[in-house]
Amino acid sequence: MTDLIVAIADGVAVLTLNRPEHRNAYTAEMGALLNQAYRRCDDDDAVRAIVLTGAGEAFCAGADFAAATSPFAAPSAEFTASPTDPAAFELRTPVIAAVNGHAIGIGLTIALQADIRIMAADAKYAVAQVRRGVIPDCMSHWTLPHLAGGAVAADILLTGRTFDGAEAAAMGIATRALPNREVLDHAVAVARDIAVNVAPMSAALSKRLLWDAQINGYTPRRVAELETELHRRVMGSADAREGVDAFLQRRAPRWSASVAKDWEPI
Repeated sequence: MTDLIVAIADGVAVLTLNRPEHRNAYTAEMGALLNQAYRRCDDDDAVRAIVLTGAGEAFCAGADFAAATSPFAAPSAEFTASPTDPAAFELRTPVIAAVNGHAIGIGLTIALQADIRIMAADAKYAVAQVRRGVIPDCMSHWTLPHLAGGAVAADILLTGRTFDGAEAAAMGIATRALPNREVLDHAVAVARDIAVNVAPMSAALSKRLLWDAQINGYTPRRVAELETELHRRVMGSADAREGVDAFLQRRAPRWSASVAKDWEPI
């Protein structure tokens, strides 16, 4: 058994954290496999959307305390607090976190990097590192303020407190909170809708502009300039014509642009 299962069908890659007997506690091997899967999916035109979830009843219970080496031991020279490389928000492909159960520590901070988070309403969530004598990781000091604002980020990161999915949705951390049995199915349904109905190049350009604007602190006018530049890339393209034709003919579109082959950085 591998710590990560990858299944691709109908344009959707489902990446499953796979240590259910340990509530999918995070290991270095799991992280390396996730990084590899993210890269491969992002370079594969057959993958139009990615869903990240956990096997069994938990999403990820945090760092593996049962490992031979404590995750909080004195760090080696190679230590990084952001082992997710690339982060989900650095991809071109939309990433949906199907947080199907408890997500603690790095289990939650990885999910914060996704574009969309569908979270189990009755599960427990926390970025608990300050209660373990360390600090939050995976760029959560950046992702959380951007998702939910500085006040919410301070509340969650500085207290390490536990909250449920309903509160996560109220705070803006969860895109949607659902009963745990519905989380994965809903996330896959969203991913399949993207895979069928959203032009892949349009999704890639829009995602990169959305995140790059935050990362680089673009002004509204700079965003306007880039929106105009990117419109010029796609307007009049085969996919732009196909999108209109499919809408008028009330049929599923047949996209032809290749992000893998035709991508030009913004």
